[in-house]
Amino acid sequence: MTDILFRTRDYVFSYRVAGIFIRNGNVLLQKPTNDTGYAFPGGHVEFGETNEETLIREFKEEIGVDIRVKELKWVAEIFFPWDHIPCHQICLYYMIEAVDEDQIPKGEMFMANEHIEGKNFEIEFHWIPLEQVKALEVYPTNVRELLERIDEGVQHIVYKEQEK
Repeated sequence: MTDILFRTRDYVFSYRVAGIFIRNGNVLLQKPTNDTGYAFPGGHVEFGETNEETLIREFKEEIGVDIRVKELKWVAEIFFPWDHIPCHQICLYYMIEAVDEDQIPKGEMFMANEHIEGKNFEIEFHWIPLEQVKALEVYPTNVRELLERIDEGVQHIVYKEQEK
């Protein structure tokens, strides 16, 4: 299948979904080994795939966990540089839970592999205590505050990051 990820010479468009996985007072975040910032795990939607199917596939591929997708929480319009090219990303964030708790990798941190645009790289997954998320670099940055209001229904996010 093909990811909904378009590149032109001047722009990138990305359609992604992410899972908000909260368990025992911790939230699961991912971080590429070559980056300092965290994000919510998920991936690009493939043509013909629903958001739910994408999340189920991504969590199974990356960490071997069967998940149940619950309610939509955040709708995000995210603008950031992708390899020095402006990217416009639409990302939908859903609450998720494990179907079988025994499938969840043990420990506060574990590794997985990611594949995007023909490249493979390692990615770290971390269980972060909810009260510590505000002190971390999490993208998009405004989701840190939204975690505190997770029960207030669907929230709309607009995030614009400048080239570093």
